[in-house]
Amino acid sequence: MNYGQPTFGSDDHLALPGGEERPNRRRWIIAAVVLAVLVVALIAYALSSGKKDGAATADAGKVEQLPSVSVSVPGRQAAARIISATGTLAARREMPVGVAGEGGMVTRVLVEPGQWVSAGQVLATVDRAVQTQTASSLAAQVNVARSDAAIAQSELDRAQALVNRGFISKADLERKAATRDAAAARVRVAQAQLAEQNARNGRLDIRAPAAGLVLTRSVEPGQIIGSGSGTLFRLAKGGEMEMRAQLSEADLIGLPVGVSAKVTPVGGDTAFTGQVWQVSPVIDPQTRQGIARIALSYNPALRPGGFASASIQQGSTDVPQLPNSAIQSDDRGNFVYVVDSDNKVARRAVKIGEVSDSGVSIVEGLAGNERVVLSAGAFLNPGQKIKPILQKTQG
Repeated sequence: MNYGQPTFGSDDHLALPGGEERPNRRRWIIAAVVLAVLVVALIAYALSSGKKDGAATADAGKVEQLPSVSVSVPGRQAAARIISATGTLAARREMPVGVAGEGGMVTRVLVEPGQWVSAGQVLATVDRAVQTQTASSLAAQVNVARSDAAIAQSELDRAQALVNRGFISKADLERKAATRDAAAARVRVAQAQLAEQNARNGRLDIRAPAAGLVLTRSVEPGQIIGSGSGTLFRLAKGGEMEMRAQLSEADLIGLPVGVSAKVTPVGGDTAFTGQVWQVSPVIDPQTRQGIARIALSYNPALRPGGFASASIQQGSTDVPQLPNSAIQSDDRGNFVYVVDSDNKVARRAVKIGEVSDSGVSIVEGLAGNERVVLSAGAFLNPGQKIKPILQKTQG
């Protein structure tokens, strides 16, 4: 037996010492690599699955995060038709007072603006020294004429007593009667001249033509006035005031006399109640506006020449009404947000009418069957999708 030769296995491979461990090691390495690949694949799958689940969760969150907004279908309700207007305050019947006589130098001014005067009250007096002397002269002439008339009457009476005795002819009697009649006529002429002068003197007093309130005074003592001096005082007859409201053609149509109105002077918060007493029969061709005159009782806050706003009530009409929170405004005007069939909001321009405790009347822009955003309009944008929550209409 040769112990120095190598031994061959059945597969004809040379068997070396320790050769049984190498195949096992190779199998373990392959298994480890395969296992590592599987682990990496599992991790990659888990990460990609997590991203998809996160995206799906985000999409679901977007649907759930639509803002919930209260909306309402306002319908139409009966509301007073209110016409808004602006205009100026004035005396309803202004009375300008000037010089009625020949004028002269003003000696006294007896009233101030804001005072009440009665009809015929003296507002100012004019110097009448010369006119008084003329009146005295005419009064003396009246007395002379009366004396002449008295003498003529006495002579006629004596002649009538003598004519029956034949001392005076009937012709002399007739002449004495004519003399008496002429003397009586001269008395009447003198009296008329005196009355004329007294009337002229009376016109030197500047008087109020009717009772009312003194608005302005433009004369002072020592001033020389005459027929060309113009208006010295302005009075408001009875103290009655009015507002001359400027209205468009459309607002004037069908506006009756007698409807009530509320007038608020600029700078104040008090509204004064009046009524339309005259509607302009003509339209200004330049402005396409007319005037509605609103009669007002006297109040110190109503100053002629001032500016005021008016709300004129003209019947009633069916219009949508919304709470004040639904109305938005910007440089383009008033508007609301309406919700369409896709639950997206859209801007809708509106014209508002009467504002009352029950809400704001919408006279233009809404039919009443729209879904209107009641609040949170300031936080929405046109085209934004929302989750509408319908609320019942109040009223």
